[in-house]
Amino acid sequence: MIKYEMPLLDYKYSDLEPHLDAQTMEIHYSKHHQTYLDKLNAALATHIDLKQIDIFYLLKQVHSLPEEIQTVVTNMGGGYLNHNLFWKMLAKPGQTISEKLSDKLSEDFGSVQKFQDEFSAKATGLFGSGWTWLIQNEDGKLEIENSSNQSNPSLEKNVTILMGIDVWEHAYYLKYQNKRADYIAAWWNVVNWEYADSLLAVKE
Repeated sequence: MIKYEMPLLDYKYSDLEPHLDAQTMEIHYSKHHQTYLDKLNAALATHIDLKQIDIFYLLKQVHSLPEEIQTVVTNMGGGYLNHNLFWKMLAKPGQTISEKLSDKLSEDFGSVQKFQDEFSAKATGLFGSGWTWLIQNEDGKLEIENSSNQSNPSLEKNVTILMGIDVWEHAYYLKYQNKRADYIAAWWNVVNWEYADSLLAVKE
C-alpha cells in the first residue's frame, strides 16, 4: 500500500538562509505541508483502497472518486503533491546552471536571463494564491505556466514540470511581507538547477 508521508528534506531549514529564512521554512514544511498531508489521510481513512494509488495518479482521476472526498483530495492532495515537488526544487545556494539546460532556455526564451525575467514577471503577476511552473510540453518546448491554489499543469495535460515556485503568502510572508517580487528575486539563489536538468528531455 502506498503510504502518504512527509518527504525527507535534502537540507536543513537554515541552509537556504538568507534567501529563504529558517523560520518560514520550518513553518512551511512542518505546519502547512503537514496539514495538507493530515487532512488528505483523514479524507482517505475510510477509503483504504485509494491509498494504494500514487498521489499523482489519484489526483489525475479525482473526478472519478466518491463525490464526498473530491474537493478535499483536490485541495489537500494537491497541496501535498505540490510541496513534495517544491522541496526537491530547492537547494543550498551556489548551484550553477548546466550547459544543457542553459542552451535549452536560450533556445526557447532567448536567453537564461530573459527566461528568469519572464518567469519572475509571471509569478509576481499571479493573482491570489498559486504556483508558477517551468514545464516541458509534449513537443519538447519549455513554457511558463501559472496555476491557482494547489493545481499544477501536469495534472491536466502531458507535460513535465522542471521547476516551480510557491507564491502562496505562507511561503514568504514572515520575511518579505507583501513584497512578493523580493521573495521571487531571492528564490533564484536557491533554485535546484541540477534537479531541473535531470528532468529535461533533449531531442537528439
